[in-house]
Amino acid sequence: MIRIKFLLLGFFLFFAFVIAKLFYLQLIKPSTPFFDNYLKTRKIYPERGRLFDHNSRPLVLNQNSYLLYLEPKKIRNQKELSQKISEVLEISEASIESKIDMSKYWISLKSGVEEEQKKTLEKLQLDGIDFDYQMKRYYPEASLAAHLVGFVGKDSEGEDVGYFGLEGFYDKDLRGLPGFIETERDIVGKPILIGTQKRLNAENGRDLQLSLDKTVQEIIKRKLKQGLESYKAKQGCVITANPSTMQIIGFACLPDYDNNQYFQFSEQYFKNPAISEVYEPGSIFKPLIMAAALEEKKVKPDDFYDEKGAVQIGEYRIRTWNDKYEGKISMTRILEKSSNVGMVYIGDKLGNNNIYNYLKKYGFGETTGIDLQGEAAGYLKPKSNWYPIDFSTVTFGQGIAVTPIQMIRAFAAIINGGKLMRPSVVEKIIASDEEKIIKPKVERKVISEKTSEIIKKMLVSTVENGEYKWARPKGYTIGGKTGTAQIPIQGHYDPSKTIASFIGFAPAENPKFITLVMLREPETSPWGSETAAPIFFEIAKELIVYYNIVPDK
Repeated sequence: MIRIKFLLLGFFLFFAFVIAKLFYLQLIKPSTPFFDNYLKTRKIYPERGRLFDHNSRPLVLNQNSYLLYLEPKKIRNQKELSQKISEVLEISEASIESKIDMSKYWISLKSGVEEEQKKTLEKLQLDGIDFDYQMKRYYPEASLAAHLVGFVGKDSEGEDVGYFGLEGFYDKDLRGLPGFIETERDIVGKPILIGTQKRLNAENGRDLQLSLDKTVQEIIKRKLKQGLESYKAKQGCVITANPSTMQIIGFACLPDYDNNQYFQFSEQYFKNPAISEVYEPGSIFKPLIMAAALEEKKVKPDDFYDEKGAVQIGEYRIRTWNDKYEGKISMTRILEKSSNVGMVYIGDKLGNNNIYNYLKKYGFGETTGIDLQGEAAGYLKPKSNWYPIDFSTVTFGQGIAVTPIQMIRAFAAIINGGKLMRPSVVEKIIASDEEKIIKPKVERKVISEKTSEIIKKMLVSTVENGEYKWARPKGYTIGGKTGTAQIPIQGHYDPSKTIASFIGFAPAENPKFITLVMLREPETSPWGSETAAPIFFEIAKELIVYYNIVPDK
């Protein structure tokens, strides 16, 4: 009888303890680790969207990798674990130990763990570690289009995020939506087989199909690299686009970086000079002012100007590039010989108000809207701050700050029938259940089709009758213009430091492509005609073959 009483007392005390413990856990301190671990939620990472060129050839893919995570409650020897992981993954022991929080059930330690690293860690049989399958960004072409593509890095919370170029601009489309698994667990953190199990699958990111043509990209980058070496330039960019749509088909700047190893490069390499850096364009700007004067009927191609000598504007004296003058010359000849004083005359005929208004129409002083992260707007100062000398020098491309993408867009407008287009790189955004086609967008009409035809013929004449004779592909009409702009340094221009450029298009009657070549500080020659132009014609020869463009009849 006494034993039965002790047994009943024992049961009573046990149930009293259980009730007291539950009362404490549920009402007095409900945020204990027990409840923190009662429901365990694990994120399911989506596959990031891939990038393909115009012909569906891969530019950016994903590779198999793993997320290494820790389960602190299962760790038996924290110091040994930190030491072993540090040796395999080359992470400091202190960094690993600082992340171990014994109050948590699950801790993300490192993403992007490679297959071999995973196998090595598994052989060590460390308690408290496990892996989740992930995808790692992979750039099979390395730096073929580094500035255009950008890269995937980490944010402050260790999550993947796109930086620069397309990876940055389309990050939300590419990253997709994560899912999760929620499981019910017992007091020691083990799954309850008959407990709650919730799963929401991840939604993979959207793929991007670009207007970029991998073959064209390989051509322009190879020719640019050869040009930088030949002319000893510090930097160079080439942009090739369809002038009718301003869809980018080639886009390269050097020096660049390897997207796969971006962390080995300093941040200065990530900035895209073609959309982020401004410069004074020089003489490639002249056709824009000439087109405006033709549109406003202020001049005609066969009108004449008496090129007597230098022109005085206030306290400033403007000369031709070689300080030589030909007397009476036509408007077409002004472009052919790239006469600065002739352009001042054109500007005077056009008028200051029209000059400024056309600069706005061409899109200077505003971003182009290209779908790349990091675009700058350039700088167009308020009209009230302009002096007479500003209106004169802008006619030949000095005293205005533009980006290369702004320049090629404006130039495309004067040869495509007068339409200022929004530049674009992506043709399609492809999801699992739909495709979104990015259609070319006309921002506004700048000049008429008639004026566009006139300026195209003048630019063909500029190539054929210019001061410099290039090795042009025979049987094809090509239009274009050279440019040489001195670089302003501490309030004055340094004649030894220039930005040399050439912008051209072919075939002239119905242009298939327009290409801008720009070199910063070439050492062999400061002139665009002797550096940038030869690169353009080397590119043009290969593009004519690639596009199977037939010779003129």
